[in-house]
Formats: sequence, structure tokens, C-alpha cells
Amino acid sequence: MLRARISHVFPASMFAVFWSCVCLATESNLENDVEDAIVEEGLAGIAWTLVRENGDVTLGSAGAKDNSTGAAFAPDTRFHVGSLTKTLLATGVLRLATEGQISLDAPVLRYLPDLFSDQPPAGFSDIEVRHLLDHTAGLNDAQMWHVFSERASPDGPLIAAFTDPESQLRVRSPPGARFSYSNTGYTLLGMIIESVVGDRYETYLDEHVLAPLAMRDSTFKFTRQEGEGADPMLAWGHVDDGSRFASSPVFLRPAGQFTTTIADLARFARFLLGDGVVDGRRFIDESLMGSRARPLGTEAANEGLVAGYALGLGRRDRHGVVGYCHSGNIVGFVAMLCIFPDEQSAFAYSVNTDSETADYGRFDSLFIEALDVAKAVPPQTASPASDISEWQGRYVLSPNRFQAFEYLDTVFGSIRISANGDLLTLASMQQEDRNLRPVGERLFSANDRSATSHVFYRGEDGEYLVSDGFLTFEKTAAAYLIAHWTSILLGLAGLAWILFVGTVSLIRYRLKMFRRPEAPAFVASVLLFAPIPFFLTQSFMALGDPTFASGLLAAATLLLPIGMLLTVLRTKKTWKVSPLDLANGTAAAFVVQWCAVLVAAGMLPFRLWA
Repeated sequence: MLRARISHVFPASMFAVFWSCVCLATESNLENDVEDAIVEEGLAGIAWTLVRENGDVTLGSAGAKDNSTGAAFAPDTRFHVGSLTKTLLATGVLRLATEGQISLDAPVLRYLPDLFSDQPPAGFSDIEVRHLLDHTAGLNDAQMWHVFSERASPDGPLIAAFTDPESQLRVRSPPGARFSYSNTGYTLLGMIIESVVGDRYETYLDEHVLAPLAMRDSTFKFTRQEGEGADPMLAWGHVDDGSRFASSPVFLRPAGQFTTTIADLARFARFLLGDGVVDGRRFIDESLMGSRARPLGTEAANEGLVAGYALGLGRRDRHGVVGYCHSGNIVGFVAMLCIFPDEQSAFAYSVNTDSETADYGRFDSLFIEALDVAKAVPPQTASPASDISEWQGRYVLSPNRFQAFEYLDTVFGSIRISANGDLLTLASMQQEDRNLRPVGERLFSANDRSATSHVFYRGEDGEYLVSDGFLTFEKTAAAYLIAHWTSILLGLAGLAWILFVGTVSLIRYRLKMFRRPEAPAFVASVLLFAPIPFFLTQSFMALGDPTFASGLLAAATLLLPIGMLLTVLRTKKTWKVSPLDLANGTAAAFVVQWCAVLVAAGMLPFRLWA
């Protein structure tokens, strides 16, 4: 509107000069804001791009690509993007689908018939290629050693990620029904590509996806900052304390191994905004391009919720706008790409610091503002379904993301739905309470969202469910969670008591303390701290390996219930004589009951490499 009004007053040449000055001032402000954010958030460096409707592409960078030398992060600096890799790998799968070499609706076992030596896990035969692309296969995400291991090789076979496929690929929710993010699923997609094309997936995608898209400075092959074949243009990753971190290969590399530049990400963003035609030729089927970030066939989608993930992109509702995005996180790097098809605009960036405290959403907000993306129009408030009160209560994730930590997600990741006047309140331990506004039937919009964000529905077995398109929660009895919380509190209280009493006894009785009833429990408790110095002296990339530290941790957690049981048995004879022994035995029993729960949950003994 500003441009239209001015053009009636000034000649076209004067207007062009004026508009160029406005754009330059805007870009200058953005650069200053980004530089301020880098410093204030404690980050090393960043490269970013803005793609506008008129075809203009802005490239920018700030900070250092290497903190140790101070070398500047430049637009031609290369970097890792973590899980943003999935959007590019999905593009390769869609290319094969367009060529007719892969059917998205075909079962995975058609392309990987030798995946299992015996019968596949129950339900696996129902998993289709599309389910892997959409994270709706119901598979576990990853195990510790999949990501943190020094045993991984950049040239190893992808099947090395599945040492026990019958167990690792257990189906945890009906295929196609619910979103559950899975790096293992995208690793299977890499294996499918190799099965179809008869070559390494990295080679195929570099030659048949990146080359046609003119992404000449990008590769799916592993790149490193040091050692043989080091890339001098590759930025170093950094962690919270500012120290630099060299790239390491991982077992699940199709899900997160990709190196690029900000100029190449700009080219990819422009491709995503198009109709799938490259150099006048159909590269990706137009219907597939239009289906990205539009979930199909999930329970939530069938109930009317449009939020979700599909074909390598997720629908992201943040900062008052709705975009199709994918984030990325790998040790040392954090990345984001968002496209806004209605505005034909996009942004992307990579930060070479993996920080637990930084607010990366600050960059999203800056780039959205710079692009002047139209704000989403919130849905109107409408009457909810008459039976919506039936959904009040406690909920747990169904399924949770990491199978190994299902117990922790159940206990600490539960939510509570309660009435709040005409609204519903969603409360959890993970974030501030959110108010859900009814927008018709069982659809609701959260107070921190601009569009419909949640849907309440009944499952096939009549269970009460709530979903935001990315997480699905199932209603559970409050008594079930209370029992778990009580178990944890009693176990922790018992452990604290044993450590306190044992320390006092050691000071009072010295070596004679080890003849006392509480000695086994105290020794077992102290042994829990023994692995700490060994973990501090090893690389955290070895967390998933069977190292001395992780072996000691497994042994210590195995001995914990044994030591507690010995104390319970040794104090039985003196309970009626000594109140202190009675307290010690009771505390040890509290720890034993918690250990029993952890054993049942598969968390004891605690084996990081399993």
C-alpha cells in the first residue's frame, strides 16, 4: 500500500531509489538485531537467508564460525543442519515416487524384505512408506548409542543401526494413526532408497536431488572440520560454554547428516515454494508438493485438526503466523527452515552453537517480522461439544517419543485437562498452563496459538484422547499417576535417609560402621556417585558406548536394590529393639519398592548402551 500511494506522487525512478533505501535500512536493522541476539544469547555465529515474494533473496551472517580463532561466519560458510536433513531426504523419496520407482502407499517390507531374520514385530507389516515420511509408523525414535557413540562410521552400512530389529522396530501405536517423531523411521527411508537405486543413498541424493536443484555446495556425505578430508569452509559446532566441537558420524545418518550453505538453503526454500518444476521439467509431482505439511489419515486429521506433519514438513503456528517448517538440532548446531506459501516467502538459518539456554525462537520472530508475514486470523469462538466435560482429567503420552524413557515421560510428562469457565486449561510440569478456547465441537485453540491447535476425540477402544497434531495424550486414572509419584517420593526420601544415616554412622563408628545393618544400603547408595568422575573424563559422544563409566553405572544401579534388600534383612532382627534400625529398614524398603518399579519399566539396571 505504501508503494502504491508513493508511485502517484514521485516518478518511477525516484520511487525505486526511495524503496531501495527503505529495504537497505530494514536489512541494516535486522543485521543489528541478529548481532545483538547472538551476543545476548551467548552463541558463536549464524548464517541466515530471507526469500521474498518478488524473488529477492537476502543472505546474511554474523559472529564466528570458530570461537577459538575468531574466524567470521560468512555467507559461504558451510554448516550442519541436523534434522532439517529429513526435509531434503523426503524430497529425494518424493522424487523417486514421481518417477514411479517408489509407491508411498506400499508396505515398507516390499523394499526391505530382508530386514528381519524371523517374523516382523506385530503391526510392522502395516507400515507404509508414507508413514515413515510422516512419522506415523508408530516406531521408537532412537536409542542413546544411535546418536552418542564413537563406534559409528560414516561409511558403515545403515543396517548397523538395527542390531536387534525385532526389538528395536516394535510398533507402539497403529501405523498411520498418530504422529510420533522417529529418527529410526528416516533411517529406514535411507535404506529404502539404497534398495531401490542400488547405490548409497548419499551418492544418489547428491547426484539426483542436490545437483538438479543447483545446491552445489551441499552434500549428504559426512563432512568434518579436522582430520583427513577436513573441509576448511565448514563451521565448527559449539556447546554452552563456548568450546568448539568437531562433527561426529552417527548410526542414524539419513535422519540428520547433511552439510550445506545458506545460499543453498535459499535455493531449496525457493524450490519448496514452487510447484515442483525444475528447469521446465517436472521434478516432484505437483500433488505431492501441495501435500507437504498437510497430515493425511491420522486420527487427529480425521477429527478435523489441520495441524501436523507430512512428507518432511510440519505446520508450525508461532509468533502469530502459520508456516510450514522443519527444525534441526545436532551436537554443535541448531537450524530452522520455514516457508509461507501464501506469501511466497521463506527464511532459514543455522546457528553453530547447541545451547540449552538460548532462545532460538528470537531469530524466528526477527525473520518473520522482516518478511512481514501476514498474521493468522484466529478462529472464532464457538460452542464446544456437549460432552466435552468428559475429557477432564489426567493424561499420559500415547505413544511417547523414546521407548527407553517411557516411564519418565509417564511420570513427568503427563498433563491435566480441567474446566476454566468457558475454557479448558491444559496444565503440565513442562510448561506454563495454557487456556484452550473452543472453536467448534471438540476443536480448540490454545492461547499461545493463532489457529486451531487441539482436538479431543475417542479412540477405537473408546479411550479419551487429546492431540495437537504432534503429541497425543491418553486419559488415565489419577490414582495411577499418584501411585507413581508416591513411589518416587518414597524412594528418594529413603535414599536420602540412608545417605544421611550412613554418613553419620561412618563418622561415629568409622570402619566398624560396616558391621552395622545400614552398611549395605549405604555402600550401594554411595556407589551411585562412583561413575561421575569417569563420565567427566570421557567424551560425551561416548555416552552410548559400553565404556568403563557406563559399565560402572550399570553395576552401581544393579547393586542398589541388592544393598537395600540386605539392609532390610539385617535389620529385621533389631526392629523391635532399635527405633533407628526400624527407620533404616523402612527407608531401605522404600528404595526397594522404587527399584522394583524401575526394573519393571526396563530402567534398572541403567545401561546407556542398550
